[in-house]
Amino acid sequence: MAMIDFSGIKQDYQAHQKEIDAAIARVIASGQFIMGEEIEALEKKLSKFVGVRHALSCSSGTSALILCLLALGIGKDDEVITSSFSFFASAEAIAIVGARPVFVDIDESYNLDISKIRPLITKKTRAILAVSLFGQMGNLPALLELAKQENLWLIEDGAQSFGASYEGKKSGSIAHVSTTSFFPAKPLGCFGDGGAIFCNDEGIYHKLKLLRTHGQSMRYQHEIIGMNARLDSLQAAILQTKLGYYEQNLAKRQENARLYCKHLKDAKITLPFIDRKAKSSFAQFSILCKLRESLREFLQKRAIPTAVHYPIALHQQKAFGYLPSTKAPFAEQCAREILSLPLHPYLTPTQILTICQSIKEFYG
Repeated sequence: MAMIDFSGIKQDYQAHQKEIDAAIARVIASGQFIMGEEIEALEKKLSKFVGVRHALSCSSGTSALILCLLALGIGKDDEVITSSFSFFASAEAIAIVGARPVFVDIDESYNLDISKIRPLITKKTRAILAVSLFGQMGNLPALLELAKQENLWLIEDGAQSFGASYEGKKSGSIAHVSTTSFFPAKPLGCFGDGGAIFCNDEGIYHKLKLLRTHGQSMRYQHEIIGMNARLDSLQAAILQTKLGYYEQNLAKRQENARLYCKHLKDAKITLPFIDRKAKSSFAQFSILCKLRESLREFLQKRAIPTAVHYPIALHQQKAFGYLPSTKAPFAEQCAREILSLPLHPYLTPTQILTICQSIKEFYG
């Protein structure tokens, strides 16, 4: 029995190989691999798609977060409130700039529990970094209002939520500054590492542009200390091509998620919480389940791959052992029980039904 594909990366390339190969060939023929027309064209398309004034491409979702924190002047002795349950980079970026992550438990949407934030705000707090986990945005309008009341920045880590929306507003368009990732397995993925930043503020955008390229305003003229965080032109060309059919892929991901919910509604697992105000990009379809490792083995024997996003809550990571202890019981439960099932535009209804029937069979 052939293994079901978990991410659909190969199938996506095969479906659009002619257009993607042409885009790659165009860049190679041009000889322009760093910055230039491909980058400018991509950034214009990204800003239009998200609905913001500025989009800045960069080398990864992680570098995007670091650039944002630096552009906002966040550093040593500052505190940034963020989720206790996410990929490591969400909090790692805060630590890299010298600030201290302050972890908050999550709610049923796997996003920041807003009710637990205010008691953690101190004189050192500079920002809230909200993660739109697994493709679903949290209540960013409420978070923005809280941030304004407390004179804080709101940063959205939208690494997994490009194309998602909340009350009709796209991921990347609500917070003061937002990021995304184009890692290959993301809903909109390139053929390597890549990322982008979105904002409306002219001053922040100018600072981000400087920081992305060694603080350089003109060739060999450096206004500030920056870094090398550029996206290369090959990735920009690939992303432009894939952006052209992204809405189609997004709709298919959402339809496949609905099929999962339909077939698993009576299973002995917890389905992802779907906020009626939100439209998820479904970077992952992640359930909560008992006997997770046994279920994984059971599914693997039936050629069904799974993944665990993520097995350790951030506040329990060894790297953050220097921080004060955090109480985040739901994040810890998720780390024990979370399981991601295959989800991509090329997953068939028959494959989804097979996966769901196998899960039901396991639990009896």
